[in-house]
Amino acid sequence: MSPVKQPAPARMSRGYLVTFEGIDGCGKSTQALLFCRYLKAKKIPVILLQEPGGTFIGQRIRRLLLHQRKPLTPWCELFLYLASRAQLVEEKVKPALLSGKVVVLDRHTDSTLAYQGYGRKLPLSFIRAAHACFLKRVRPDLTFLIDASAEKLSGILSAKGRDRMEQETLAFQKSVRRGYLHLARHEKKRIRVIPRESIAETSEKIIREWESFCQKEVSSPAKSEKQ
Repeated sequence: MSPVKQPAPARMSRGYLVTFEGIDGCGKSTQALLFCRYLKAKKIPVILLQEPGGTFIGQRIRRLLLHQRKPLTPWCELFLYLASRAQLVEEKVKPALLSGKVVVLDRHTDSTLAYQGYGRKLPLSFIRAAHACFLKRVRPDLTFLIDASAEKLSGILSAKGRDRMEQETLAFQKSVRRGYLHLARHEKKRIRVIPRESIAETSEKIIREWESFCQKEVSSPAKSEKQ
């Protein structure tokens, strides 16, 4: 009796970069993980990466940013995030995209604009220019912004061991959320605002948005491969 053939993994027409964003406590990390499980179940090659972090150097930077007690200046904080991202993009993101994988990032450039730009009040123009220097053509194809008010999420943060950013004030988190929503209003095609509900309901909305995105990609003219 011949063995049953397993279905071949689904192939994407190219690599795609999908990012998950939101203020602290919104549940984006859980949703990113569930999304990756969904893709794997569909036999779609996927890699999940975390920012800051994702590389040996990035993990060391992550410890400096989130788990050390001495204060960081806003500019120092910004450059550390940028350094971690630059290493991650070259070491992990670009190769994965070129191999045709879906790269799922738990935080990316929008986090820096929201937290260091709108939250820390650093110049958005500088942050965008810095990204343009090393990201080149690497940019998210689709972003899921898990949205909830800072007031609703404060209880979640209080119940967990919080890192340095999660210990920020309610006013700071409100500023970050306003920044995210402002970015979303100006990039409606890329950034899909997903109101935070139960884990299952939020995940279902994300999957519907992804499937809608994929249908439009299939029907649209072929895009050039990412560099």
